Amino acid sequence: MTPSKPVPEGQYATLRNGYRIHYLDESLGGDGRRPVVVFLHGSGNGACGYSNFKGNIPALVQAGYRVIVPDLIGYGYSDKPDDVEYHLDFFVECVKQALDAIGVEKYTLVGNSLGGAIALGFALAHPRNVERLVLMAPGGLNDLPDYLAMPGMKQMFELYGAGKPVSEAQMKAFFQSAFVVNPDCVTDELVHERAELMKRQNPQVIKTMKVPNLTARLGEIRVPALALWGLNENMMPDSGILRLAKGLPDCRMVLVPRCGHWVMIEHRELFNRTVLDFLANG
Repeated sequence: MTPSKPVPEGQYATLRNGYRIHYLDESLGGDGRRPVVVFLHGSGNGACGYSNFKGNIPALVQAGYRVIVPDLIGYGYSDKPDDVEYHLDFFVECVKQALDAIGVEKYTLVGNSLGGAIALGFALAHPRNVERLVLMAPGGLNDLPDYLAMPGMKQMFELYGAGKPVSEAQMKAFFQSAFVVNPDCVTDELVHERAELMKRQNPQVIKTMKVPNLTARLGEIRVPALALWGLNENMMPDSGILRLAKGLPDCRMVLVPRCGHWVMIEHRELFNRTVLDFLANG
């Protein structure tokens, strides 16, 4: 990595709508014969696929999966149009067009936070393409006032809402307070990656982001699902736990103690073992 490339650069897919999405595509070879897992990252300043999932990609690749990790439109190295509104259906359609361009038809979607909401919306819009879902404290289960009442969300708006420059030290303190229980999980490397990518981001993606409450439609999703939820979550309301567990007809729910919003980072080994078991047996 060079100073101009804070995280590894992979490949690009040009979408039918004209935008370009960056993605990582990792496997042991023979892609056409390997089951596909697609990781969908969360939102926030400086978010991208690699920073969210770099601790999880190798375990799935070594187990024989083809792992595709896009940067959502508006994030990372993907295009960041400032003349569109970033609604859930726009994210879903861009991910679908990217996977079509890559040439995969069946896949498991793994998503946290916004990425989890996209995975749910994708399964509703394109059920024939989705084999399984893995969800980590997904959005799309509550109305906006419920999210704004969460302590982590309040911290985020206090930090970024003033329009003042945010230092890496401030970003690290925010991540440690809002996203995890164990502060050691928030490394200087992770913070630097996010800080550098934040410089490339325009405010449109967060300013116009809208995610509807999908709770009433969860019963339409028939594929097996695994949900992981940290019991010290500061970003997503706990009411989402039962809405997800009872709403999805075939959902395995795992509640993780001493865990915040980033279960795949804070409890990486547990997450990897649990997901691999689900992919094989769920």
